[in-house]
Amino acid sequence: MILTTDLDNTLIYSYKHDIGNEKRCAEIYRGREISFITEKTFDLLKMVKNKMLIIPVTTRTEEQYRRIDLGVGEFEYALVCNGGVMLKNGIEDNAWYRESLDMTEESLPEIKKAAAILAQDKNVCFEIRCIRDLFVFTKSNTPVQSAERLRNGTDADLVDIFTNGAKVYAVPKKLNKGTAVARLRNYLGESAVAAAGDSEFDIPMILVSDFAVCPEGLVPERENIVFTGENELLSERMLSEVLSL
Repeated sequence: MILTTDLDNTLIYSYKHDIGNEKRCAEIYRGREISFITEKTFDLLKMVKNKMLIIPVTTRTEEQYRRIDLGVGEFEYALVCNGGVMLKNGIEDNAWYRESLDMTEESLPEIKKAAAILAQDKNVCFEIRCIRDLFVFTKSNTPVQSAERLRNGTDADLVDIFTNGAKVYAVPKKLNKGTAVARLRNYLGESAVAAAGDSEFDIPMILVSDFAVCPEGLVPERENIVFTGENELLSERMLSEVLSL
């Protein structure tokens, strides 16, 4: 079995999130400690890593992903850029990326259109980034309104629009974590996948997995999905659950 897991708010937590005092730094940016894991998560992670192949699946860019150090050694595989880029032993797999570009080619005009719409949006408060010609990302003072403008101005059959706090994304329909996991199964020849995630980005991955852990309400109830309780950390519950599989 492999474990495909989101990172932010699933395995690691921002300094803005209270996860108690028993924690260790997982990410340093510009000299500041900005992300943490609990000591319990760290201990569980070491045990899970000895039992199964852990593959981070994140919307973070490669650069952002490389800032993370969980203290358990490098993961053999990681999927970054929402599954569009695969790292194998820390080195980008060029064939995977080319396949991602081919897969999302029909959406590229809509992604460029989304960038143009955001460039005219007075509420955008951050640079507009086209990530590896795969998707567009920025921040807005009014993310809900900015997202609605994108939905009204782009083809919903080709592009998904997401918000996460102040962040706004325009992402090709085919560039989702569920598709990434399906590609991963084919690449590795693995038959069983456990998954964990906390946001809209993670729903496709959770729905295609054989077993999943996520917050209550993210997806409909299903026999193979475990939901975290109100006061539970997803990281600790998820790792405890996969250890028992």
